Amino acid sequence: MAFGITFENKTNELKTTLTDLKIKVPEIESAAIVSIEGLPIASVLPQEIEEARLAAMTAAMLSLGERVAQEMQRGELEKIFIEGTYGYIITTAAGQNAVLTVSARKEAKLGLVFLDMARAAQEVERQLT
Repeated sequence: MAFGITFENKTNELKTTLTDLKIKVPEIESAAIVSIEGLPIASVLPQEIEEARLAAMTAAMLSLGERVAQEMQRGELEKIFIEGTYGYIITTAAGQNAVLTVSARKEAKLGLVFLDMARAAQEVERQLT
């Protein structure tokens, strides 16, 4: 018999945080927590999105974004924002070693998305420590 929090319990707790975020902001279609090394930690994704591939692409965006921010003397990277024809992909820090990435439909109110993402990222940071 094991005591304490298991990896599975931690993953379920993180997935609950992601699900709660999607409930608060219905325009959010997917959400993932990814390590800064590009490894998936937890996600709530549509079936057609491969978790490992999203994690790797998120890490690549993060690396490039950090280099651009440094090169352009904009300070520490805080958020990556991509706008496409059908919506947005937003990545923000969730502690020192992870990021929260979401995709949202075009009709999403970005202020609310950013606010609820910030709250979720703080919760994820707490859960990962």
